[in-house]
Amino acid sequence: MTIHIRKCTIGDLDSLLDISKKTFYETFEKQNTEENMSAYSEKTYQKEKFISELEHPHSQFFYIFYKDELAGFLKLNILSAQSEPMGDDALEVERIYILNDFQKLGLGKALLKLAHDEAQRLGKKNIWLGVWEYNSNAIAFYKKQNFKEVGAHSFFMGDDEQTDLILKKELI
Repeated sequence: MTIHIRKCTIGDLDSLLDISKKTFYETFEKQNTEENMSAYSEKTYQKEKFISELEHPHSQFFYIFYKDELAGFLKLNILSAQSEPMGDDALEVERIYILNDFQKLGLGKALLKLAHDEAQRLGKKNIWLGVWEYNSNAIAFYKKQNFKEVGAHSFFMGDDEQTDLILKKELI
């Protein structure tokens, strides 16, 4: 099998921190200042924060592998773990990142299918996520997966207030 997905555990802490930071930089470094990237990184990529997220009962992380190489990850939230109060019938895709070397191989679709399956297993009625308004590739990808824009919220990259579009997909 070319693609393999598995749930992350606390034993994955160091590699999860590494891939989180690497994928974030690959995705946003060219559009943001070094100062704002560093400020965000120092605040976000701390072991204590990730331990808390990995141990949260309403959050789950998953790794995706391509030909046995770690290619990306997914973070799902429900209930109180959601970054916005979207209700008990919602599942949030808080983070979905694929390393640049593994883009366009169907890995994002595989992770969204996992999110969809998990939402159905948990009896959720919708899946939602936030995506930076200038991340046109990601927005196009989500819209192809039947996500619709339903709002927006602020996201701070260092001291730069940015806008994330809120996209939502109703489940059948």
